Amino acid sequence: MLVSGCCLAVFTAVFLWDSAPRSQAADVDSSRSVITTVTHSDTINAKFGICGAGPRSTCVVDGDTIWLYGTKIRIADINTPEVSNYDCQNESRLGMEATRKLASLLNEGPFSVETADRDEDKYGRKLRILSRDGKSLGAVLVDEGLAEEWNGERIDWC
Repeated sequence: MLVSGCCLAVFTAVFLWDSAPRSQAADVDSSRSVITTVTHSDTINAKFGICGAGPRSTCVVDGDTIWLYGTKIRIADINTPEVSNYDCQNESRLGMEATRKLASLLNEGPFSVETADRDEDKYGRKLRILSRDGKSLGAVLVDEGLAEEWNGERIDWC
């Protein structure tokens, strides 16, 4: 009896754990093309939380990385302080602030996803620029001191 219970638990964890709710699953299929192509109007309207442990579908990892409908996206025009591999407490604090601000910005309403100069980075993340009403959401973070314009090198947030 104990063995069959364990088998059922493993089966459930493996096959059902990562399944999205019905309404979200439909969004994944219909939005895939939006993530891989340029959108010219603010058409993405999703609700974002902060990513935690477990499956990720639509959430904010940190100030410059999100999951959108199951696709990992690196915001191409900015760099923000790290939240996991930080060099000092100030970087950690700013990184968490940038993460919360990005989630707030994304939840304010529809936004656009635009292809950057390259499709993917070396980690396989899609490189995209997020904007609303023609203004980069990354630029908002830069204006608030929570990000830097990305030039290929990290700055010292300490």
